[in-house]
Amino acid sequence: MNSTGGLSPTADRPVTDEERAKPTEAVKAQGCSRGKMKFGKKFKVDGATCANGKKHELEFDAEFKLIKKNLNDSLVRCAAAAS
Repeated sequence: MNSTGGLSPTADRPVTDEERAKPTEAVKAQGCSRGKMKFGKKFKVDGATCANGKKHELEFDAEFKLIKKNLNDSLVRCAAAAS
């Protein structure tokens, strides 16, 4: 077992309370809110609700510049299947 408890050092982890302010601002700047924040090599937000009313996956670089915004198809399919 390694010093990270057997996990890869690049494995995603939850964002700490101290880290939360900047990615929250970056998500809002994209017209989105909520979602599950994680940090690995980049900050990621899964299931952010954006201005179009749909769920998206967002990725930000170390300076919190948006590098990826994808429609979260799996969430859309799950919501459609539930109705």
